[in-house]
This record gives sequence, structure tokens and C-alpha cells, in this order.
Amino acid sequence: MDFGGAGGADRSGARPGRRRFYGRARELKELRADIARAGLDTLAGRPSPRARVLLVAGRPGSGRTALAEELVGDLARGYRDGVLRARLTEPGGEPVPVERAARGLLDRLGVPAPAGAAGDELTQLLREACAERRVLLLLDDAAGAEQVDALLPDNPDCLVVAVAQGPLTGIPGVRPCTVGGLDAKSAIELLDGYTGSVRITVDPQAAETLTELCGGQPAALVLAGGWLAARPMASVADLTKRLRAVADEPERPVAARPLARAFRVAYEALPASAARTLRLLALAPVGIADAHTASALAGCSVSAARSALEGFAAAGFLHEADDEQYEVPGCLMPLLRELLETEDRPAEVQLARARMLERTVRLLHSCRAVTEPEGSPARRKLAGLPRALRFTGPEAAAAWLRSRQPALLAAARVAVADGELDTLARRLIAALVRALAAHRGAENAAPELYGLHQLVLDVAERRGLHRERAAALLNLADLDARTGRTADALVRYRAALDAGRLANDPYAISRAMESVGGAHQELGDWQRAADWYGRALSQRLARDERADQARLYGRLGAVHSYAGRYGEALRNWRAAAAGYRRLGDLAGHARALSEAARVQEYAGRPQESLRTCEEAVEWARRAKDVRLLAALQLRLADTLDRLGDPAAARLHRAAADQLLGTGRSAGQPACEIRSASAKD
Repeated sequence: MDFGGAGGADRSGARPGRRRFYGRARELKELRADIARAGLDTLAGRPSPRARVLLVAGRPGSGRTALAEELVGDLARGYRDGVLRARLTEPGGEPVPVERAARGLLDRLGVPAPAGAAGDELTQLLREACAERRVLLLLDDAAGAEQVDALLPDNPDCLVVAVAQGPLTGIPGVRPCTVGGLDAKSAIELLDGYTGSVRITVDPQAAETLTELCGGQPAALVLAGGWLAARPMASVADLTKRLRAVADEPERPVAARPLARAFRVAYEALPASAARTLRLLALAPVGIADAHTASALAGCSVSAARSALEGFAAAGFLHEADDEQYEVPGCLMPLLRELLETEDRPAEVQLARARMLERTVRLLHSCRAVTEPEGSPARRKLAGLPRALRFTGPEAAAAWLRSRQPALLAAARVAVADGELDTLARRLIAALVRALAAHRGAENAAPELYGLHQLVLDVAERRGLHRERAAALLNLADLDARTGRTADALVRYRAALDAGRLANDPYAISRAMESVGGAHQELGDWQRAADWYGRALSQRLARDERADQARLYGRLGAVHSYAGRYGEALRNWRAAAAGYRRLGDLAGHARALSEAARVQEYAGRPQESLRTCEEAVEWARRAKDVRLLAALQLRLADTLDRLGDPAAARLHRAAADQLLGTGRSAGQPACEIRSASAKD
């Protein structure tokens, strides 16, 4: 994030309160003039069918993001569907994958995207979502033209404001507005906001020299202003001398850069403990830290960490974001990481990272535990945690999870990429999966869960953990199957079976076999589905797992029905019914009998079907399952109609209506009878 007089975009896309903006009148005029010119396809000589692109180009720290935000703030009222923001480079300098950026933009538009979808599918969804919208898109810190081009809406009513270090070669008709230093008057106004007018007025020449030493760069000027604000007795000339001294050191060529000079002077003025805390903030995921993050990294109390963060923000080292979070400016991140490498031992850095991940795990456990009922083991364990790690209620925990989600997901990615903290990484991912499922539900959190399961798979493959690899593959395949990628799911289920065999894990083996059968069933290959269900059933029979046996008998009955093998289908449904009866699952017994009745009807044995259906009705009555009983009454009525007994059929329909009340519309089914073959 750049300094420069105006608030920038935070990671969640929400815009924080705008700070005062200084100068840039020429650049703003140029960009506004480009709006009318932009969008012309210079090759074809006619308006482009795509969104217009305005480019703000400049080095980190030049105030390029602040300028883009000021422009976007002025133009936002003309875009009825709002402003979307995406940052395309991580604080460490790695480009953000296009699929992650596209998914984030779709989420802000409220457009659901399938879990595990590839970049091309997500960018296509984004273009379709923007086709009928008028949006203003701010793409901050673009690493290259490919990123921007992939996210461009195919709609000339949209406008894209891109921020990059250089030109976006490859996107036609884009003329960069290059951002340099602030003019002298605007730079002095920025300093005045920190120092007050007296010190500037007393020595205007020193103030001008100071702005020259800072190169007019807003980030350097903010650090200089923060240094002066913390020392009301120091003059502007004092700071100017310090900056000159740093610039004249021949052994430090990096200090020739204005931002590096200002940063070094401000950093060296910090107490040793504060300097160490600031360096360690370079480890914060996606450059975002709160009091807990800083506390764990520095090994200090939460209150001390909170005070330190507030002080860093006042000094210009951090940008204050939403919900008590702070952001390390992207232009300072390389400087902090260089200091971390030179001044801290690797073992100490790794220990700090481990403390941060451990604190995150504990917070996630607390976040999930608060959703459990009062008196449950999780709530009793929660009561034993320090007050700082407890949430006041589920709403507060959900809000924390929502605001921290980008940083939490980044923490999981960083922990896995580190390679030396795999045990902590696995615990972090497991805690995050449970917290997301508890607060958002597995269905709503599926896109995030997909990425987390992929991380588990990466660790398992690296460490040769066959059991964890099988579990991750099963979870990923389930999500693939739910989103219609059945062929992909089948490949993963087979890989999970191999991993389960290597781990000698009977559960994983049986589960994978059944899932392979389910994938073949979804693909309409009844023979292979029956074969794999049979293999899974053999495993369950050998282990005497009766509930799973009953379910698999039902699944076999279903695929044999689809294949027209009614004799085998009926035998399996009868076996499923017997299994549910032995388990005491009366409703399951009734459903299996109902499916057996259906098979008898398909086989041309209506009288037997009627008797079996009547038996199913009786068992549903014993189960006291009103909706199931009503559904079976309606099925019995249909059977009686086909047998030429409309009077009896009317009686059963009337009984179903009485069970469910009179609100049911004519012809509307009371409830769907789920086949016992349905996947759990």
C-alpha cells in the first residue's frame, strides 16, 4: 500500500476513511481527459467492445495508489453498480494468481463461483457478471498486462483504473499517467499536516530541502513527518541533517533512494524492542497485522502490541485498516525484510513465525468453540482460555472470522510454503476448516475449503503422509463431484484409493471404493458402479459395519434398477431393508421397502408392489415420520390408480393431505422419498 494523502484499498475490498489528498492536479486532469479518449481501438478505428483502461504508473511509495483512489472516489457516482477493488501483487512481491483475484471480485459482486474452478472459468464468470453492470474496477499493483487483461470486462460501460510500476504492454490504447514526486508546495503542505505550520514557517528553506531529500515521494514525506511529529522540540533542519548524513554514507548505496533514507532515519530512532517488533511485522500474512499477530510475533502482551501498532501507524510505518487491523505498506515491505534477514537469526525468525501460527490456531479453536452449546466440552475448554483469546459470542466470532479471512487463508498458504512448520500448518488448516464450516456452513465455504484441502494434499505429498493424502483427495473429489466435475472427481477418488491402500486405512479404502462407484453411477456406467459398490460392500461386510452395509445394499439396488436388472435390484433392496430393520432405523427400513416396491412395479408385478408398499406405509407409521408416511401414502395411491381402484387411491391421498395439512397445492408432492442409495 502506498502513502500519499489518500486512503488506499484494503485486502477485503472495502475502502477505509479517506485521508487528505495533496497535489496531483495535473495528473488528475490528464486522467479525466483520458476517459473520453480511452476505449478507442486504435487498430480498428472504432470503439472497443471492452472496458476502458486508465493506467497510473509509478514506483512504490510514489503515491500512485493514492492518486488512483482519489480518481476513483471522484468517478464512483457515475457507476451505479459500485467500485470493485483487487490487489494483484502480494506484499512480498509475488503476483496474485488470476483465479484468486477473479474469485475475490465475484465474491464482492455476490456471484457464486464453483469450488475449485480454474482461472479461465472464473474470469469468464466475471466477464458475464460485468456484462450487464456498470462498475468501476480498481486493479492495484498489477504485476503485468496479463493479469489486467484477464480481468477486463467485455463491456465499454465499465471503467478499469490500473496501478502498475510501468506500462502495460499488450493492452491496446493504454497510455500511462506516470507519477513522480509531489510538487514543492504540495509536499510542504503534507509535512505541515504532521509538524504544524510554525516549524515550516520558521525555516522554509530547510523544509524545501527536506522535500528534495525525500524526492517529493509521499511515503518518504510521511515517514519524515512522523519523525517530526514525535519530536516537537526538533527542527526541520535537524531532520534534514540526518537525511543528508545517511545519503553521504558511501557504504550504503541503497540509502541514495529517498524512501530508503527516510525509512532508515525513522527506523533508527525507534527503541530496540519497537524496532524488533516492526521488523517482525514483515512476517504478517499479506502484510496485515492486528494486536494478536504483533503480540505473538514479538512475544509481548496484547495490550503492549496494540500500543506499538498505534505508534507505528502514527509514525507512518503502518496504514490503519478496518476492524483494528494494520497494513504494512508494500513499499516498506522489502526494507523490513532486508532488516529481518540481516539483524535477526533465522532460528529466532522461525520461532516468531511459529508463535504467530500457534496463536492463530488457538483463536480459530475459540472461534469455533463459541458456536457449540453451553455446557459442551468445547465450551468448557473455551472458558479456560485467557480472556484475550475468547469471543463474547458467536456474532463477534463470525465478524472476526469474516474480517480476518484473507489473512487467515494467506497464513495457511505461507505456512505450507515454508516447509519447516508442516505440523503447525496442518493444525492451522484443520482449525480453519472447522471454523469456516461452523460459521458459514460447508456449502457456503466450499471455495475456501477447496483451497485448504489442496494445501493439506501438498503437505501430505511432501511428507509422504498417505492417510492425510487419502483424506485430502477424498475431500477434493467430493467438492469436484458437487460442482459437476465428475471425471475429475473419479481420478481423485482412484488416487485416494491408492493412498488408502498404502496407508492400510480400511475406512479410506472403503470410502474411496464407494465414491468411485458413485462417480461411475453419475456418469451412467451402471456396470462399473455396481462392481465398485460390490467391492466396497465386501470391505464393510468383513468389518461388520452394518449401517454402511445397509447403505451400500441400497446403492447396489439403485444401479441395478437403472440397468434394468430388476431381480438383482430387488434382492439388494430387500437386504437394505433388513439391514435398516436390524439397526432399528424404521424410517430407513420403510424407504428401502418403498424402493423395492418401485422395482416390483418396473418388473411388471403390480400386486406384489402394492403389498410391499403397504408394508412400507406400516413401517413409516411405526417410525412416526409424518412426512415420510404422507409420501408413501401418495405412492400407494398412485399404485392403486394403476390397478384400477380409484376409490382406495382417493382415501390414501386424503390421508396424506390430512397428515400434512391443507396447504399443499393440488398435484404437488408431499415430500420427496430419497432413495437409500443417495450419497450421504
